[in-house]
Amino acid sequence: MLTVATTGGDLSSGEEAPASPAARLFNVPGLKCYIIAVMGCKTRIDPGVVIEGLKHTLIKHPRFSSILVGEKNNKRRLRWIKTKVKVEDHVIVPDINPEMESPEKFIEDYTSNLTKDPMDFSKPLWELHLLNVKTSDADAVGIFKIHHSVGDGMSLISLLLACTRKTSDPDSLPTVPEQRKQSTNSSWKRFWWVFMAIWSGLVVMVNSVVDILVFAATMSFLKDTKNPLKGDGGDNSVRVFIYRTISLDDIKLVKNFMNVTVNDVILGVTQAGLSKYIYRKYGENKRGDKMTEIPKRMRVRAAVMANIREVPGIQVAAGMTKRIVSNTTMTFSNIVGPLEEISFYGHPIAYLAPSVYGHPHALTLHFQSYINKMTFSVAVDPDVIPDPHQLCNDLEEALKIIKIAASEKSLIQPPLCQSVLYY
Repeated sequence: MLTVATTGGDLSSGEEAPASPAARLFNVPGLKCYIIAVMGCKTRIDPGVVIEGLKHTLIKHPRFSSILVGEKNNKRRLRWIKTKVKVEDHVIVPDINPEMESPEKFIEDYTSNLTKDPMDFSKPLWELHLLNVKTSDADAVGIFKIHHSVGDGMSLISLLLACTRKTSDPDSLPTVPEQRKQSTNSSWKRFWWVFMAIWSGLVVMVNSVVDILVFAATMSFLKDTKNPLKGDGGDNSVRVFIYRTISLDDIKLVKNFMNVTVNDVILGVTQAGLSKYIYRKYGENKRGDKMTEIPKRMRVRAAVMANIREVPGIQVAAGMTKRIVSNTTMTFSNIVGPLEEISFYGHPIAYLAPSVYGHPHALTLHFQSYINKMTFSVAVDPDVIPDPHQLCNDLEEALKIIKIAASEKSLIQPPLCQSVLYY
């Protein structure tokens, strides 16, 4: 997700507060981003229960009970102004034909149509659409649409989880994985810990220098190779959203055998799946009229925007961001979720699938873990990637191939590590 820190004034102590640099950035033309979070539920959703729950939780957060306005003398200088919220105006419950032929296609089209409708800035910048339609993996679906100026992906997912409770214990908040600290009781372990800490610090310094150089080069001249995933950087906000759920246990199997992290496995699966998709597209073109040849060296990179703080000017930050996005191919993120089943105001959740749109990238890929599952969301510009289902198939197939390879090797030699889930 376009993960951006949103530090700004606190409305709990007053009626107004200046918008943060990130909030202003996400209102610049070409970067007006919105978060779409699809939430599948195992039961039909009762709108009255959800509305009552939101009144006691979500709207107590300042950003969900304030409007974003420009100052009279300078419309670019935005401020949050606290307002009275009528929750019923933000919860949309459309009439749905229960006999529809393809519920999945209906959800896909409904979510895509949300990207075509502008948000009303005279109200707090969020909506919740409740669709009581049964799909193959849920009995009902809730779709949050939130302007990205309200918060970054991590903070909004955390806020959403704060509105949920464990299904097994309705009074308890969800539990998320934490990295386990290694014991350093013995002198040898303490020495090894100090050595690894120093070595890790040096590696971080070197990698940081390399990252800074690559960032500067990307902002100046280093562009990704032309490929079937890369758009022209146009300001087309219409997106199609597809999501699939895979086994987190399969990812952990590969992780444990390779002695890496969940992030490493996900990146490997993404690279393999995208490579499969790209090479198929070049093969199709070669058999057609275009006779497009596969580049000998192909550069395909993902961008993650993070920690936007005070800068000399928001237009400078916007210009830098647009150049980075234009010179790269896609946006990528991975967000850790709860370890146990949770309920949204009494409605057990089957899966969570967050995404984002409004930035120039034609492809955005998000991974969201939940219990023993991993849901990945693909948001595409249909003019650039007209077959997102095939792309999802390639990502699933990539995980299967990697899992089979790891399973076969594990029969020959034991895994390098049997550790808990790390991110």
